[in-house]
Amino acid sequence: MMRIDIVAVGRMKAGAERSLVDTYLERAVAMGRRVSLSGFGLREIMEARNPRAADRQRAEGHKILEHLADAGFVIALDERGAHATSRQIATRIGGLRDDGRLATTFIIGGPDGLDENVRSRADWTLALGRMSWPHQLLRVMLAEQLYRTTTILAGHPYHRD
Repeated sequence: MMRIDIVAVGRMKAGAERSLVDTYLERAVAMGRRVSLSGFGLREIMEARNPRAADRQRAEGHKILEHLADAGFVIALDERGAHATSRQIATRIGGLRDDGRLATTFIIGGPDGLDENVRSRADWTLALGRMSWPHQLLRVMLAEQLYRTTTILAGHPYHRD
């Protein structure tokens, strides 16, 4: 069974976005059992308070890297990353699982983006489109894609090509 985790900079407050993230991750947990995926945990890192953006990125990057010791395969969400369809993401996750990987961790950086050390640690850098998204919505989109991944791997009709 492969564990899926999310490490994200910033803390979400209670509200509609948090509720959607929780709902999609709960669905992913339930469907994930059918396809040997587990976890779907979210670890939040406090945003750095440094006055300069580069210093914030570096400080947040250091905290992110501390969480990646046993992260297995690392997927960084970054606007400069590759574009992939939902089916391609599911195929990649399924392949990692089938290759015996124990964990895959998705990274969401802070408002200033990811530090270069984090991007270089990533095994795959993925963009969720070319637009910039608020971090709360990006978390919702990632949580939904993780649920969608489990449904694709399970052959469930949620995803339609």
